[in-house]
Amino acid sequence: MEQTENRTIVRIDRDGTREQEDLIITEHALTITLNDRQFVTMLCTPSDLEALGLGFLLSEGIISSTEDIESLSLSDDGSELKVYLKDDTILAEELFAKRAITSGCGRGSIFYNVLDALDFQEVSSDVKVPAEAVIRLASESQSMSSLFKSTGGAHSAALCDADAILVFKEDIGRHNAVDKVFGECLVKEIKTDGGILLTSGRISSEMLLKSVRRRIPVVASRAAPTSLAVQFAEKAGITLIGFVRGQRMNVYSNRHRIQLTTPV
Repeated sequence: MEQTENRTIVRIDRDGTREQEDLIITEHALTITLNDRQFVTMLCTPSDLEALGLGFLLSEGIISSTEDIESLSLSDDGSELKVYLKDDTILAEELFAKRAITSGCGRGSIFYNVLDALDFQEVSSDVKVPAEAVIRLASESQSMSSLFKSTGGAHSAALCDADAILVFKEDIGRHNAVDKVFGECLVKEIKTDGGILLTSGRISSEMLLKSVRRRIPVVASRAAPTSLAVQFAEKAGITLIGFVRGQRMNVYSNRHRIQLTTPV
């Protein structure tokens, strides 16, 4: 499926008014069914849909590994991802009682209780990351964002170590981009423990919780964090970084993981 489409638009600027072709990002609806029951419909970019579905189920605690899945199949038109779990008990009604509306791009659903989230286990890691590495990786990630460059309508996410970007994905939704990264890591058996998660979008509480579940000690974005994300990061032991732009960044929590060339 094409990730973009051409449209004839009217461009208005200082030079006047004219018709021209413009490239816009494709918005696609993907419905995930679990054991023949409709679970959630996600609005996304029509690429890496299996990785998106797997990453979403992983991020929301529905599965912990591919061993939890009996089978998985994507319809020919990419509109439905059928997942059969070996254990059906996770689909109990109380799961849906914990659905929350996220602060993401559009209205998305997550399946956690905000108060319960305060009891998560601390992410323990001895990882140390040079500040220069965070800045370099963020710049490399931005340069890889071809879908954003062509349409201006995509978010990106990447899993890195201190040396390189390991997995990179784009999507119209910042949550989706992260889930695509986690899904590919799951399939390719790439460990997320001790990694660095980069995202182009705002870091809100549910984005932070996704990182907690994957035991990621460093989360960085070129955008801002929310107050609840900072609170969760402090409690979870995650180093939370925002506004990574040019040669600067803001460290909001657990600054001990960031190695500096000059004292602060």
